[in-house]
Amino acid sequence: MEMKRIRSNDTRKVHRMSEEMRTFGYLCPACGQTVMGTRSVFALEASNAEIECSCGGSVLRTNYDGQNYHILVPCGVCGQTHEAVCPPERMLHAATALSCPDSKQFCCFIGDEGTVEHHLREASIAISKEKAQENSGEAEAFTDNVIMYEFLSELKDIAARPNGITCGCGSHDYSMEIRRDAVELTCRDCGARLRLSAATDRDLDDLCCHMKLVIPGGK
Repeated sequence: MEMKRIRSNDTRKVHRMSEEMRTFGYLCPACGQTVMGTRSVFALEASNAEIECSCGGSVLRTNYDGQNYHILVPCGVCGQTHEAVCPPERMLHAATALSCPDSKQFCCFIGDEGTVEHHLREASIAISKEKAQENSGEAEAFTDNVIMYEFLSELKDIAARPNGITCGCGSHDYSMEIRRDAVELTCRDCGARLRLSAATDRDLDDLCCHMKLVIPGGK
């Protein structure tokens, strides 16, 4: 896998404890959702680490051989598992992106939590767009590709806000399924669903009027 240094959102004034934490993010090839997990630098130096998707369909694993870190990355782009070899300075102190060797698209990010979350959501949208373009001649293509791309971009912005997408049951854990003319948000705790039509300009305007979204679940 190819490694690339990415810009961090952190400033030099970040508390020392946060600098000693590393966040991993990848796209689950089984369910398509973003997966994030944080481990301390101390833990990464002392033992192997695993970041598992809540669906149980994929696990990112790290192993330190005394010189370099070996990372097994489930790839949300091609569906395979790739191995990357990272020197300690890239693994523990830099913001790093790992790309799929077949498509060259980024599929895994390592760094501070804010940086990883930002780039992971961007990668998720980019992959959704590419898959839509590949399916543009098939029956399951979006009703309006342009509307759907803009809809997903706006949805990403809402999700990035504090408590941007939550459930009435109190959960912040949800999955997203993109359909031909809509996007469905499902609470992973109570199973409640919110269906958002995404086929017309009016659907896009309606979404843009929302600062936050609440899945209609109950406590």
